[in-house]
Formats: sequence, C-alpha cells, structure tokens
Amino acid sequence: MSITASEPILFSDSAVSKVRDLIIEEGNPALQLRIYVSGGGCSGFQYGFAFEEAAGTEDLAMEKHGVRVLIDPVSLQYLNGAEVDFQDDLDGSRFVIKNPNAKSTCGCGSSFSTAESGGSNDSDPNGKGCASSAGVHP
Repeated sequence: MSITASEPILFSDSAVSKVRDLIIEEGNPALQLRIYVSGGGCSGFQYGFAFEEAAGTEDLAMEKHGVRVLIDPVSLQYLNGAEVDFQDDLDGSRFVIKNPNAKSTCGCGSSFSTAESGGSNDSDPNGKGCASSAGVHP
C-alpha cells in the first residue's frame, strides 16, 4: 500500500531517506521500519522504532519510495494523523513525531500523554525534565 494524504500517518521524504540509508547500512533490503507506541517514558507513553523483516498479520503496512513502514493496531490508535520526520541540526539527528493526539509531550520529544491517558500538560519545552538519552535516535 502507498502512503497518500488519506493514510493514517505522514512519513516525510527526509525520514524515508534516513530509513533507506539505515537499511543499506544493515545490508538487508528486506528490513521494514516498525513505528510503535508503548507505555513508559516521562509522560506516560513513548515512541519506538525498530527494524523487522516480516509484518504481523494485523499490521498496517505502508510504503513510500520503496521504504515500508509497519504499525500495529494498538499503536495506530495513538499515531493516527501523526507526521514522522527526520531532523539533522545543531541539536543532533533524530526522528521527530508531530502527533495531534498528544495532549502533552516530554521535552525530549520521545514521550507523550493523551487526553484519555490523564497526563498533565506540564511539558518542559527546554527538555530539562528528560534524560538526554531519552530522545528517539536512529
């Protein structure tokens, strides 16, 4: 399936390019990027990224420019409408998720809460509430 404007998440060209580079580094063209949400982090939920060779039977599989993205049904409910980008700037290089479902986020950007999860809206825009290792890195 191809990512279009009607797909549940948007995957930027920059993110596609970085994932393609990482797959080439691994030397395994069968790898697919899994994006998932799990409990934890400083705000209640955290984003995760992993490479896998096979999709699960209930996974949503999307493809953009030859890069396949997998999302399980539970994670999809938290990621619906999100934009995934890759940024490389003075702060370092990292995947960034802009998630319209997030009520608050941790300063590192890898943790969030939703209105349903009851998280507080006390995010620290300077990232001082997070360990520096909490960021999402490729």
